[in-house]
Amino acid sequence: MAAAAVVVAAAVTGYTLLGSKDNEAGPGPTKSDSAQESSGDPQRTDTETATVEGWKTVVNPSAGIAFDVPPQWAPESTDWVTYASENDDPEDKPLIAMRAPAFLQEEWCSSDEDRNGELEHAPLAAAGSRRNSDARSTEEIAAADPKAWVYGRYAQPDETKVKSATAEPFTTASGIEGTLGTAWSEGVEKSKKCTTNGKALTFAFKNTEGDLVSWSFFGAKGVTDEVPDATVREIAATVRLHKGPSGS
Repeated sequence: MAAAAVVVAAAVTGYTLLGSKDNEAGPGPTKSDSAQESSGDPQRTDTETATVEGWKTVVNPSAGIAFDVPPQWAPESTDWVTYASENDDPEDKPLIAMRAPAFLQEEWCSSDEDRNGELEHAPLAAAGSRRNSDARSTEEIAAADPKAWVYGRYAQPDETKVKSATAEPFTTASGIEGTLGTAWSEGVEKSKKCTTNGKALTFAFKNTEGDLVSWSFFGAKGVTDEVPDATVREIAATVRLHKGPSGS
């Protein structure tokens, strides 16, 4: 596993996937063609052209998911995984992970909390997708994943700081039906330079193989550059089925 540049104070980490780390990350990367013959399924996209003019397309071929982000965002490679873990976990075991993310202001806040001479960078926001192999329903994913991102990225070690709304039905512009969940933190004390409250949204649905998958967003909350909820939902609405998952 290659060392990665995205390591922030709240234990959100990124790395380039050389092999499968766990079932959340999915199988090893497989390059995909930029275009296929049309499937006739309006939920699927056969090109990597953004559905919103001027936006960028982000693709996770292992989960069969594509979505778009505004032009200021920077997509990582399809074999990049970002995850959150407990701050004091010596094994750095992921609490939650997502693959092929895109970041907004990847080095939005930088600090050297452990004074080892190396800066740790916190992004303003990120969005990515994953397979939820162990989940039983979209409702379960939409309820659990946003809270895991908010806890891991912003609120730990105090789970009581994490709040959530009732998951709701959500349909994307391409017609995918699923469940959208929202969570956020309140009252997080600014103990470090990059500490902020945060928020997260997860849209859970089924891919072309009928497997449970999800798209998630997390970002700083209550800051000047906070990503508006309307923009997050606009991004979520671009989620579409890219093609059959790699290796399926």
